[in-house]
Amino acid sequence: MALKTSEVYRCLDKKTLVFGFEILDLFLVFLVLAVLNFVLGQVPYKFFWTWGPSLILGLALRMSKAGKPDNYLMHVIRYHFSPGILSAFDLAPQKMKFTSIKKDKINVKSLNRIKT
Repeated sequence: MALKTSEVYRCLDKKTLVFGFEILDLFLVFLVLAVLNFVLGQVPYKFFWTWGPSLILGLALRMSKAGKPDNYLMHVIRYHFSPGILSAFDLAPQKMKFTSIKKDKINVKSLNRIKT
């Protein structure tokens, strides 16, 4: 009875690229193209007013993302839309916030255990 084997490719973590663009980049370029096509429906020279900015955006993305890590655009968008302060818990009410240490309230036994 022979052992069954199959071919496995070496590079499993390779980026998914279409014409050198990541999927999110292409989505953004085609989204701009669709919105401009919808907004500028009856404008003269519509072809140039819709495809021009889309091609410029594609070239700008290609040049600005040169040498950047995978999914750079997605991480930039998340960074700019996330709140400035991240917290694991809800914020404490104002009257329960810790403001200062009072020396008479310190537990001396717990301090002695920490020193030893």
